[in-house]
Amino acid sequence: MSDLLARLLTFLPAETAHRAALMGLKAGFGPKASTPADPVLKTALAGLELAHPVGLAAGFDKNAEAPDALLNAGFGFVEVGAVTPRPQAGNPQPRLFRLREDKAVINRMGFNNEGLDAVKTRLEARQDSPSKAEGPVGVNLGANKDSEDRASDYAILLKALSGLADFFTVNISSPNTPGLRTLQSGDALDELLKKVNDARWAEPVFLKVAPDLDEAGIETIVKAVETHALSGLIVSNTTLERPESLQSRHKGEAGGLSGLPLKTRSTEVLRQFRRLAGPDLPIIGVGGIDGPDAAYARIRAGANAVQLYTALVYQGPGLALRIREGLAQRLKADGFEHVSEAVGVDA
Repeated sequence: MSDLLARLLTFLPAETAHRAALMGLKAGFGPKASTPADPVLKTALAGLELAHPVGLAAGFDKNAEAPDALLNAGFGFVEVGAVTPRPQAGNPQPRLFRLREDKAVINRMGFNNEGLDAVKTRLEARQDSPSKAEGPVGVNLGANKDSEDRASDYAILLKALSGLADFFTVNISSPNTPGLRTLQSGDALDELLKKVNDARWAEPVFLKVAPDLDEAGIETIVKAVETHALSGLIVSNTTLERPESLQSRHKGEAGGLSGLPLKTRSTEVLRQFRRLAGPDLPIIGVGGIDGPDAAYARIRAGANAVQLYTALVYQGPGLALRIREGLAQRLKADGFEHVSEAVGVDA
């Protein structure tokens, strides 16, 4: 799928365009990385070997339909999901809104997905597939909206999918499942992470957090991650805040805001996490990354790797390769021989 075609899709209803883009990539119409990534970009992330640190965030390929096509399109790693133990339809439509003037999106999808069994079947099928691409594929884990024991939902998913993915993300920061963010604090967080540790196997497990945390909340999460020896953090999910700068007619819609307006806040929260956690904890930076400059700034603020999603809506799937190439140029221009040397220099 060309970037021009991807931009034309923005004239379709948002969910229709999303589905069309995914199916186009799955059918082989996406960009292809014709050359390997510059060696300056090679890095390790919680034991994972990355050819480069530019990944796809969860939410685009919810049901693990096209992870290999996405890796071939130029992403260094791909995160599918969020998946829940049981299938669920999510929230009523409309639930996805483009804020064109703001280069942003508001969504209140509500973890719509086909459920554990469907995702497991697809991940099993790709293990010995000749079309399996190089690069880590992770799974974003969520809880069913009507679950009576949400912590156990994450344990169920980890046990069932271990060995089929390269990493897992415990997503407790989506604003679109009522009460989910309460798992980010206090006894609820400890109970959750105990169950996660009991269920996990060898793969790295990340915790995905909200950008709407205060300093005390950040400290709580860092302490919990250290206590329970999680592999790392993903900072951050969408925000419930609405900056006064928003111009779109959809700015008042309920849901999580992503894209360019999140860039400043997400970078600052990541920087706070890096300062508190120290230099060794792996952190993936997400939120408002729309080009090489934003990716480079996030790495300098403390991210070991970055993920993007919303910017693809406005710039097309070729963005991953453009960021990859531009990031290598910026690292070399500043005298870095390896991307890891730049991590946190501005924290």
